[in-house]
Amino acid sequence: MRNIIAGLRILLGITFLFSAYTKFVGPGFFEITLMDQGLASDRFIAAQLARFFIGLEFALGILMLLPFYTKKLMIASLLLLGGFTLHLVYLWSIGDTENCGCFGEMISMTPVESIIKNIVFIGISAFLFWKTPKDIRSIKPAFLSVGLIIASMWLLLPLPDHSEFPFQKFTQFEYAGRVDLAAGEKTVAIFNLDCEHCQEAATQLAELERASTNFPKLYVLFYQEGSTTVSEFEQLTTSAYPNAFIDMNTFFDLIGNSPPRIYHLKAGKVEAIWDEDFVSHYQETFELN
Repeated sequence: MRNIIAGLRILLGITFLFSAYTKFVGPGFFEITLMDQGLASDRFIAAQLARFFIGLEFALGILMLLPFYTKKLMIASLLLLGGFTLHLVYLWSIGDTENCGCFGEMISMTPVESIIKNIVFIGISAFLFWKTPKDIRSIKPAFLSVGLIIASMWLLLPLPDHSEFPFQKFTQFEYAGRVDLAAGEKTVAIFNLDCEHCQEAATQLAELERASTNFPKLYVLFYQEGSTTVSEFEQLTTSAYPNAFIDMNTFFDLIGNSPPRIYHLKAGKVEAIWDEDFVSHYQETFELN
């Protein structure tokens, strides 16, 4: 029984560490998930919550690898998993089928899949709480460790300044779900569905993508001025990129003298803006082969 208890405790600890790691390597995705799920009203609050939960999971995972405080740690595990599960049940009840963010972008899980996973680990936590004798050690060192690990997240994950980033509010795209445009390297095209130049550019980019093995991620922001639909645009241009709609004011804020325009983004900054010769810019910038 002792070996079973130790093995389950280590399994639970590794799971918490892995969960924290998947969020740590891409905190932006976790932040927009918290916003989309209604747990944070804006990106700043989401960033604070993200660092708190990442730090908490790291702390619980590390402490669970040690043979101390098992009973108390299981109480924390039950509370955390129980709270997340209730929230997941709510998401499931409203028909949310997107990646819940439990394992960041690394492993996509729907709310239902995550509920099943949580129930398994709630069962393990309850079993360990039941079978583990009471620990009379002072809980103060554990509290101090948890506090220090959580606080360290603000040092290890400095808060980025997205105040000048023009795409901060765009987090949902058809075909892709939740997307953090401030993470990594991406391109964003601003197209008017009825614009012949936009249709020509989309056609050329689609041909370039089919001929390339390292075409970068491209997201499209569509403005609909006339009657052309996204489906008709895609048929005309033989393209199908993750897309979202923008209103007239946003469209005119993002284009130059006339559409189309493409932004090259890198780590939450606008690296370049292209208004013509898109194929050449892509080939030179990304060394497409």
